Amino acid sequence: MKRILGFSILAIVLIASACGSNSGTNTAPASVKENAKPVADSEMAVIEMENQAAYGTIKIELYSNIAPKMVARFKELAKEGVYNGVTFHRVNDSVIQSGDPLSKDADPTNDGTGGSQKPDVAAEFSDILYDSGIVGAARGPDFNSANSQFFITLKREQGFDRRYTVFGKVVDGMINAKTIAGAPRNGERPLDDIRIKQIRIVPRETAGN
Repeated sequence: MKRILGFSILAIVLIASACGSNSGTNTAPASVKENAKPVADSEMAVIEMENQAAYGTIKIELYSNIAPKMVARFKELAKEGVYNGVTFHRVNDSVIQSGDPLSKDADPTNDGTGGSQKPDVAAEFSDILYDSGIVGAARGPDFNSANSQFFITLKREQGFDRRYTVFGKVVDGMINAKTIAGAPRNGERPLDDIRIKQIRIVPRETAGN
């Protein structure tokens, strides 16, 4: 399976395959947490780009009360340095997508096909709407195949609602996310690598530092 972001007139589908996925395809309706009220976690994620002058930082509040498993995975991978050096390998007018360890290598053809060596994360769907700035977990056709890849929506995307795990929201740096989306590209791939230097997990009260 390949982690891809595809758009059509009839549907919007964002799928991501996990490297070493141990789950079969499950496209049956998954349970959805209704009347979800996101509560900001005590820790935030700060995405620092290699090219700070061009792309700056993106700060994300995390919703562990909505998607505890995905938030825990995201924090774990960030603290282990798995995201250090990955690229935003897919960008368009709707989303920017990153988190694939394979995007660190010199082979652009495998970008978007990988994940961490950890088990896939089960779906944690909710009725939180995919408005601008929502952070979601990329997955494959199997609803329970989220792993390391994530995406940030740049505008309202109704087609993602109740079908992709919401685990955070950008609270500072949306202008930088949109700058990334506007970089010169061939199709959905930026012509020049747009790399994450690191993702820091920090106490929310110190995120401004």
